[in-house]
Amino acid sequence: TNGFILMKCGRAGFNQVMAQFQEVMRQQLESAMHAELEKLVGTAKGAKAEVSKKDFEGFRKLFHRFLQVKGPSVEWSKINRPPEDSIQPYDKIKAKGLPDYIADSLNKLVVVKLNGGLGTSMGCKGPKSLISVRNENTFLDLTVQQIEHLNKTYNADVPLVLMNSFNTDEDTKKILQKYTHHRVKIHTFNQSRYPRINKESLLPVAKDMAMTGENADVWYPPGHGDIYASFNNSGLLEQLIAEGKEYIFVSNIDNLGATVDLYILNHLVSQPNGKRCEFIMEVTDKTRADVKGGTLIQYDGKLRLLEIAQVPKAHVDEFKSVTKFKIFNTNNLWISLSAIKRLQEQNAMDMEIIVNPKTLDGGLNVIQLETAVGAAIKCFDNALGINVPRSRFLPVKTTSDLLLVMSNLYSLDAGSLTMSERREFPTTPHVKLGSSFTKVQEYLTRFESIPDMLELDHLTVSGDVTFGKHVSLKGTVIIIANHGDRIDIPAGSMLENKIVSGNLRILDH
Repeated sequence: TNGFILMKCGRAGFNQVMAQFQEVMRQQLESAMHAELEKLVGTAKGAKAEVSKKDFEGFRKLFHRFLQVKGPSVEWSKINRPPEDSIQPYDKIKAKGLPDYIADSLNKLVVVKLNGGLGTSMGCKGPKSLISVRNENTFLDLTVQQIEHLNKTYNADVPLVLMNSFNTDEDTKKILQKYTHHRVKIHTFNQSRYPRINKESLLPVAKDMAMTGENADVWYPPGHGDIYASFNNSGLLEQLIAEGKEYIFVSNIDNLGATVDLYILNHLVSQPNGKRCEFIMEVTDKTRADVKGGTLIQYDGKLRLLEIAQVPKAHVDEFKSVTKFKIFNTNNLWISLSAIKRLQEQNAMDMEIIVNPKTLDGGLNVIQLETAVGAAIKCFDNALGINVPRSRFLPVKTTSDLLLVMSNLYSLDAGSLTMSERREFPTTPHVKLGSSFTKVQEYLTRFESIPDMLELDHLTVSGDVTFGKHVSLKGTVIIIANHGDRIDIPAGSMLENKIVSGNLRILDH
């Protein structure tokens, strides 16, 4: 048929016909999606139906944009390095010092932690924020301690807001009761619940609003870019503005380096009114371990976040290069509350769509449409990057990261981890634990006590390996137990620049 159309109307006409055909298809898909969503909402009752309506309104907009997108979201040739003054070195911000009345600035601040993730990648059930990371303290404990310390020290009122997901909300709320007598007001709101869509039909897999049984894996929280809409929908944004709050400091709850920085806060609130900075993204120097992290670019005259998912295949290696793109996004963000409200009301929050393909347990291929919180940087006025020290990026994604933060490399004070002064150089060792250590419970049984790592540069452990008490690791240490072998590192051992392999058993007699 295409050949026939081409003969009748020529190339230009053919393109026009195809465009019209695609538009009709898009409209049909949108109306089919609309009908399915209406059916789903019809199965919800009372207040839940209202929440679902708001969620689906956001999903509809996202789906509409998804159908409009053609090709990659960036043209590689239009990418420029950000202008010099758009990414400020942290030392320059710090050099301004602090005013006597920093408590006034703190009273304008709200700390928001992204708390939607589960601990499944580390073999744990329930919210990731409830995993113990140091001296029996969980991520959430440490966060509460940090903010309480700020409030007591400066006689301030900085509240904590947790953005939960339907996966973490119930468990988190149960735990929050233990902080009732702490000097921190804690609020929560839920990010949206969106339907996963069938990759072939592009329609929701869900048949009703239930979340159990066959519906257990047909919903998803749509990435942290959803914070703007769900914060606004919850009524909490309005409430905090009415209380005189002006900025939020947003970060992942598993980034133990993301503490309130008074110098960055002071920089924000001390700008003259016409030049008020509405968005600060903390970036840090890229190492070979961070090559996949999003970076800041100048694009169409605006500062913009470029994620690896947006990069055309031919340019992925260039994107990963440490020489061309020297910094990456830590996802520590400082954002104006009134600007969020304005952009939400104007429907002007524009974030690139991340299409995340998944395969459900039964083998069905689905996609979920997501957005990233940092991608909205281009919508805010006078946005700025600040190149912060690496210490502000200390994420715990794996048990390898957990080993670092549990070790004597860090000291804990009022919920904050700082690199030990006894370590001679400020870089973090590179630790790579094998699959026998992936799950937290298994990892804990393999260490009688956490080794001394003050002088460690690199540690690789593979296979069935255990560590006795008071082991010391220095320089580069590689321990490999082949399949069927086991290595027990004896108590009190000191390994410096050593490769250990083969079989080493220590048995009680």
